[in-house]
Amino acid sequence: MRSILVASRLSMGLSIAVALLAACSAAPATAPGAPPPAAAGAPGGPVHTPTSIQLTDSQLGAIEVGAVVQRAFEVEKDEVGSIDFNENAAVAVYSPYAGKVLQTFADLGDSVTRGEVLFTLESPDFIQAQANLIAAAAALDQSSSALTRARKLYADKAIDQNDYETALANLQTTEGNLRASKQALAVFGKTPAEIEQIVATREVEHALVVRSPVTGRVTARNAAPGLLSLPGTPPAPFTVADLSSVWLVANVAEADVPAFHLGDPMSVRVVAYPNQVFTGKVSALGSALDANTRRLVVRANLSDPKHELLPGMFGSFRIRTGAPQNSPAVPLNGVVREGDGTMSVWVTSGDRHRFERREVTIGLQADGYRQILSGLEAGELVATDGAIFLSNIAYGGAT
Repeated sequence: MRSILVASRLSMGLSIAVALLAACSAAPATAPGAPPPAAAGAPGGPVHTPTSIQLTDSQLGAIEVGAVVQRAFEVEKDEVGSIDFNENAAVAVYSPYAGKVLQTFADLGDSVTRGEVLFTLESPDFIQAQANLIAAAAALDQSSSALTRARKLYADKAIDQNDYETALANLQTTEGNLRASKQALAVFGKTPAEIEQIVATREVEHALVVRSPVTGRVTARNAAPGLLSLPGTPPAPFTVADLSSVWLVANVAEADVPAFHLGDPMSVRVVAYPNQVFTGKVSALGSALDANTRRLVVRANLSDPKHELLPGMFGSFRIRTGAPQNSPAVPLNGVVREGDGTMSVWVTSGDRHRFERREVTIGLQADGYRQILSGLEAGELVATDGAIFLSNIAYGGAT
């Protein structure tokens, strides 16, 4: 019985030894303390992307192929700004003298022409100026008659030369007074014809008419009947601006200042008209940076004949900062950003079923094309549409 038990234990030990020996021979040798190798296809293992793909006829139908073209890319910079009035074409309309507003003839947003009546004013100074004109005209008539009589009497030797010269001097004085009175009324906006009408009729107008000095749109109105208007004291009764051109005002960063020059052309878009491009030129550059923001004021004149741009609108603009660059170009859909951040295109040759992945360096973007700085030459055939489909096949994500 004891011999049978011993034989059984020896047989069991031999089986365990054989199993351990087999396990050791199957496992690869690793350095002490090294982690076990990753299993094939397990997360964290190496990933190899094919650089060449052979397509079937059905797959080829999803791909468009075209030649790499040579294009000129404008060297431009994008900035933002806001629309503002062209202050050189905006006029604050004041009354020439103090007075009470009698009536208004325009409202905010109205289009007015040069010479159109904006409001009327009751001004004591205006009335006094007319009275002075009438008095000067009457004095001229009197002195003219006196000179006529003096000339006749002097010819008849009824008066001496001194009396004649006194009458002549009086006429010249009254002529000067009349001219001065007419010029005083011209300050109130009266035309020569209107002034002569006052002289002829000897009637005083009580309402001073204030007209628009420019053609444009009423952008501000503070006048109302009964309001006392003082010349030069804000707010102005009316503000009229010519909106055929407006300003784009931007504050550009200090690092971008060297890119801007007087006369540089720019294209502007606003949110209200996303599909429309407005053009203009840089008209003014600030003389110093803002001490707090470290930015420079840049101003441009924009043409707006349809009066579509309103002050306060937010605008993004693009300005040319250098000469155009001629480079190979590929449509945007022909360039793929890979998972590692590299950019690639898929190149083909005579066999349109076979594509090779090629890494490229990209540059500017314009009109649906991407500038290729390196990796491609003009004339090579690439996938111009469906490149992302090819990359998916390479990574095993599409068939």
